[in-house]
Amino acid sequence: MTPRLLAGRAVRPVGLGCMGMCWAYGPAMGEGDAVRLLHCAIDLGYDHFDTAALYGGGQSETLLGRAVAGRRDRVLIASKVGLFARGVGRGIDGRPETIRAGCDTSLARLGIDHIDLFYLHRLDPTVPIEESVGAIGLSEVSAVTLRRAANVHPIAAVQTEYSPWSRNAEIAVLNACRSLGTAFVAFSPLARGVLAGGVEDPNRLGRADIRRYMPRFTAENWPANRELATEFALLAEIYGMTPAQLSLAWILSRGDHVHAIPGTTSLAHLEENAQTMEVPEDLIARIDWLFDPANVSGPRYPADVQAGVDTEEFG
Repeated sequence: MTPRLLAGRAVRPVGLGCMGMCWAYGPAMGEGDAVRLLHCAIDLGYDHFDTAALYGGGQSETLLGRAVAGRRDRVLIASKVGLFARGVGRGIDGRPETIRAGCDTSLARLGIDHIDLFYLHRLDPTVPIEESVGAIGLSEVSAVTLRRAANVHPIAAVQTEYSPWSRNAEIAVLNACRSLGTAFVAFSPLARGVLAGGVEDPNRLGRADIRRYMPRFTAENWPANRELATEFALLAEIYGMTPAQLSLAWILSRGDHVHAIPGTTSLAHLEENAQTMEVPEDLIARIDWLFDPANVSGPRYPADVQAGVDTEEFG
């Protein structure tokens, strides 16, 4: 894959999201298994690793730090601050002093002297973005917020959910990033596993799996979404690739400023995602048609979680 610029550094456009190793989709990986997976990723050529203080209460940062020891110069490390667990919910704190303290804590967990790309995990509605922002990236923000922030300081990257079945970024943020010279980093590029064939029946997901509480996986919405995923998988088969590879290729086709960070706990999937390929324009157009936002059943998040997200939504 041809490298693309991210935070002033040329990296492969497919990086590795490190959330699922210890949080969100099932039991945490053992430390040894997680470090071995990360070592394999580096050996395969992955050079962009994305983590956050929220993931596993800092466990993800700790594991990544242990894995990159002695290999620090080979990787770009991104982490996030400002979003934290609060009982069964979440809290947001975008005050400058919180960001600085969070950076120090993340550096200690990672065992490094600098973080290459540091994101504000969510916009704090009580703190003007102009106060929160510095030489950082932003996560799940609108184009309006991005432009306000960019008036204060250049923004290295914006990270938000983006895949064929979550296309909110196309409303404004994707183009705003392009015009400002800001990298766009797509998280959940495989639709939380759906476009990688990883979800057959949401009822079989573990009780701690966050997808059980997301609207698109409910009994009301899942059948229609499953049909979309089935048609997508057939397209991938026709063109000789896996659904995951097709989803990543679709994302990367949206512009040279676009990156993707699929997560996995599987070595086979790690290898699969590293083999992303280009796809013809007619296939891109077919996917655009199949996943017209009106065809996707249910919003991305429950209402309480959506309240903490600044990105534009389809009407």
